[in-house]
Amino acid sequence: MSKNYTREDILKMAEEENVRFIRLQFTDLMGVIKNVEIPLSQLEKALDNKMMFDGSSIEGFVRIEESDMYLQPDLDTWTIFPWSSEDGKVASMVCDIYNPDGTPFEGDPRQILKKVLKEAEELGFTAMNVGPEPEFFLFKLDEKDEPTMELNDKGGYFDFAPLDLGENCRRDIVLTLEKMGFEVEASHHEVAPGQHEVDFKYAHAVKAADQIQMFKLVVKTVARKYGLHATFMPKPLFGVNGSGMHINMSLFRGKENAFYDPSTEMGLSETALQYTAGILKHARSFTAVTNPLVNSYKRLVPGYEAPSYVAWSAKNRSPLIRVPASRGLSTRIEVRSPDPSANPYLALAVMLKAGLDGIKNKLEVPPAIDRNIYIMDEKELEEEGIKSLPASLKEALAELKNDAIICEAMGDHALTHFIEAKEIEWDMYRTQVHRWERDQYMSTY
Repeated sequence: MSKNYTREDILKMAEEENVRFIRLQFTDLMGVIKNVEIPLSQLEKALDNKMMFDGSSIEGFVRIEESDMYLQPDLDTWTIFPWSSEDGKVASMVCDIYNPDGTPFEGDPRQILKKVLKEAEELGFTAMNVGPEPEFFLFKLDEKDEPTMELNDKGGYFDFAPLDLGENCRRDIVLTLEKMGFEVEASHHEVAPGQHEVDFKYAHAVKAADQIQMFKLVVKTVARKYGLHATFMPKPLFGVNGSGMHINMSLFRGKENAFYDPSTEMGLSETALQYTAGILKHARSFTAVTNPLVNSYKRLVPGYEAPSYVAWSAKNRSPLIRVPASRGLSTRIEVRSPDPSANPYLALAVMLKAGLDGIKNKLEVPPAIDRNIYIMDEKELEEEGIKSLPASLKEALAELKNDAIICEAMGDHALTHFIEAKEIEWDMYRTQVHRWERDQYMSTY
């Protein structure tokens, strides 16, 4: 997706490809993709950074008395959607958000990530590479095109047709992504019926977050062509695995992977171990950001492959952090707790901030846990010093508020609005009467 386009390149491509409309895309604080669609006649104005929008209408942005904000498109994100109509094609550009005085808007998730990346640069790291693994479910649509609870298949891990009836839809998703410049590495059926995963090549952090958002848009769009609804809800069904978004990450100094050291037993550098220690130290605090829904905590329970314990290992998949076997330029850590409902810009920002804190303070990583944590009892967990991730959004928000490092990563504006929105969400959930309660208590009491 990154092509180093110039203003002239974009104007030329828009004309040659019969582009009629352009979506100026951005992401709100809750991770929802927004856009201002403009006709081709307004493209030059947009490229001159003169496109204004009402920020007071966007969740977590600004008050009505300070609503004017500007969209500055990132030219390298110019993308023409493969689907089109007789009236012409639609293209998009991802935008940064600026105040009327030309300063970056402190509540813009993309700018928040850039701010933390700047901090990494000051420590000598030229890039943070990120490889996401987002999962999703496919449900059938009814005759009114509304989502049902009926799955489209009964397949399992790595199954194929006829068990995997989502195979054609998934293949179409991959083809569409490739037409849009993604380098897809793999796609397959996941563990649960109706659950799928598409992995694309790692990229620098901002580009990776842009790609996650574009990926979600493509998946939902293509699924509807097949009469399906794609959801990135972390745990849509009880009794089966939820959907995660494992994040593979590494830091680079120029062309050198700062996480790799061939002289050590594990091939991990001191930087990698300190970064891992930082992630472990702040994991309970950043969970509110990487797992931001009430529903997220239905996934983070033992027994369904999602990590619920703060530990690391190079050999098993039950801890929060796994170290994949690849070394050299591919040396990385995999944080397994995030889910695809997270705002990817904020999620990467808080995890990077946590890792950098480990590097700055030369934190020592605890011993690796190479046993299956899921079968440990409470005494064994205590002896190993293994803590659990928060069990609810309420608990996660309390941890977030008490961690100055993670709060600093988000900034006062975003932090205040994020916590306010999430506390409202928790309170709505807490006071609602759910079907389980009626099934459990109506007859008995």
